[in-house]
Amino acid sequence: MTSPAPQRGYLAVKRAADVACSAAALVLAAPLGAVIAAAIKADSPGPVLFRQQRVGRGGREFTIYKFRTMTPARPGERRIALSPAGDARVTRVGAVLRASKLDELPQLVNVLRGDMSLVGPRPEVPGYVAAWPPGRAAIILSMRPGLTDPVSVELRDEAALLAAQSDPAGY
Repeated sequence: MTSPAPQRGYLAVKRAADVACSAAALVLAAPLGAVIAAAIKADSPGPVLFRQQRVGRGGREFTIYKFRTMTPARPGERRIALSPAGDARVTRVGAVLRASKLDELPQLVNVLRGDMSLVGPRPEVPGYVAAWPPGRAAIILSMRPGLTDPVSVELRDEAALLAAQSDPAGY
């Protein structure tokens, strides 16, 4: 059995790498972020950033940031958290951002703040986390959620996969 001290050291190095890499990426990507923000504003009304509550390490909720890719919800409108391929709510600029994964760029702020890591399980909305089996939830929530993970690479075209399902939320 390994002692907690080596794991703490590993986590400190991982966190330092997360901070250094996300800070550098934010600085380098700032001009691109400005262009994306202008394109979002020109394409559709509403805010540039999308904010949503997600569940992180230890079950703590945090606000995740993304570039907005959908039309804003109307007051009182309830929306499902999924967006299958062909979803009419996705804007033209949003479709490009999703295909290129550039909509995720603002999550570097979440990494810098400590809500997320560069690599780890993707953070999920509270409703889906509540449906996880307790043993699996404990394992997933023991780690800082990540900007990317192996499943994100495997399910790169998740929207098309969801569009093929009769019940995307159930799937």
